[in-house]
Amino acid sequence: MRTLIGIVLMVTGVLLLVFGYQKAESLKGQLHRIVTSSTDNKTTWMYVGGASLCVAGVFQLYSGKK
Repeated sequence: MRTLIGIVLMVTGVLLLVFGYQKAESLKGQLHRIVTSSTDNKTTWMYVGGASLCVAGVFQLYSGKK
């Protein structure tokens, strides 16, 4: 069961990272970055959430193999 949870967390994290990257590279994201010299808050939280979920998923995978 822990393995399944770990895989789901990792897949969800990767999806958030991909969607965050797509949002950052869209025309709106690029214009926002040019005007404000920073990324959109939603994009940043997608990156942070995706990375956190990936780390949690890896932790679940390796802690489940005792």
